[in-house]
Amino acid sequence: MNFKQKFSDFLKTVFPATKFELLLFLIFLGIYGILGSCIAMNYRIIFDDRIPWDAYFSFDNRAIVMTGGGFERHPLSNYFFNWIREFAFIISNGKKDEIFRLVLAWCSNFAVSLALIQMYKYLKNIIQLPKTISLLILVFFSFFTTTILLSFTPETYTYTLFFLMLFNYYAALQLKKEERISTASMTLATVSIGGLTVTNAVKIFIPLLFENGLFKSWRKLGNAALRVFVSVTVFVLLFLYRLDFNYMRFFEKSGEQYEKFSKPKVTPLWDMIYSWFFGGNMLFSNFLIRDYHNKKGFQYKALFMDVYTSVVPYIFVGLVLVLVFWAYFKNFKNKLVQILMISFFVDIIIHCFLKFGLHTSYIYGGHFIFVVPLMMGWLFSSYKNSAKMLTFLFITVSILLFYLGMNNVLRMGEFFAFLNQYYQ
Repeated sequence: MNFKQKFSDFLKTVFPATKFELLLFLIFLGIYGILGSCIAMNYRIIFDDRIPWDAYFSFDNRAIVMTGGGFERHPLSNYFFNWIREFAFIISNGKKDEIFRLVLAWCSNFAVSLALIQMYKYLKNIIQLPKTISLLILVFFSFFTTTILLSFTPETYTYTLFFLMLFNYYAALQLKKEERISTASMTLATVSIGGLTVTNAVKIFIPLLFENGLFKSWRKLGNAALRVFVSVTVFVLLFLYRLDFNYMRFFEKSGEQYEKFSKPKVTPLWDMIYSWFFGGNMLFSNFLIRDYHNKKGFQYKALFMDVYTSVVPYIFVGLVLVLVFWAYFKNFKNKLVQILMISFFVDIIIHCFLKFGLHTSYIYGGHFIFVVPLMMGWLFSSYKNSAKMLTFLFITVSILLFYLGMNNVLRMGEFFAFLNQYYQ
């Protein structure tokens, strides 16, 4: 295969490849673009040079945009956000004004809209669902808390959502064709995904475990090990270069961060897991307003999510999780399903068992919440020959979508009330 063909295949994988996919992309780009443009042009919450962190839901907008965030969690994100920041400065003539915010919002909008197209491609080309079911699941995901918030938020999670969706789709394509994931692809994925959030790097190597005949041939096993070695070596060298090869800084700072973000909170552990880790990335809860300052005397209001206060959201989250794990056990022998769920379990271990950032785990959804709609897709696929079950599942997801849409639209109204009061 020549370079021209490879480049063409790359573009078809990353971007809309059909007229219908392009239409979907433009619809999402338009809807999220209106939302992001309204917030960017009328409110200063997306970027305020005086507010480094936590203005809404613990996102670190300014810190991420200006520095890429802490190197211990975001090893190479400074390079990535340098490009985005400089691009925004070019459009805004070097000013940190509403135009600057608008460019940041539209970059996020573009990434999230592309992530949704990757999901549609996975549902259509990998799971091979009918268009109606694929659209139902896609619209369901488009109303998730994570999807809505990241569509205008300049954060590492925004781009991680896109890169992880892209890699999962690409890996599924390769495994379905019984082809290897190339060294170049693995290296690029490790640098981009692991560079934005270091713990996500391990997810790049999960699909390798399911390559055809990997553990039956020393040659294939050795080749896989070589690909991992090259990917990790490139990533580590780039990271060490950022640290001036003082690797002890990473271990010292990582220990500090784990201690800071893993302390027990007043909220019961089960409710943090249920309301914030699982639920908060799908369904908005009540909001809490707290007083914050930037350590230089500037006072501001910060918005956070409370745990759920009525039984209906708990039922909603419970039903969604039932569908996810039903799909898992129904498709347990499917290697593509295993890849998704093992990736999901990585985040469950980090946040729910090690308790890292569990009290604000509703901001980490870009790392894992896309697994939920994809698993729903696999559940539909497992009953493709049963009209009654397909009807039951379609009605169930439609009801869940109706409640999700109503709840999250109403909560976004409350979010705008917060902006009107404190961020004009």
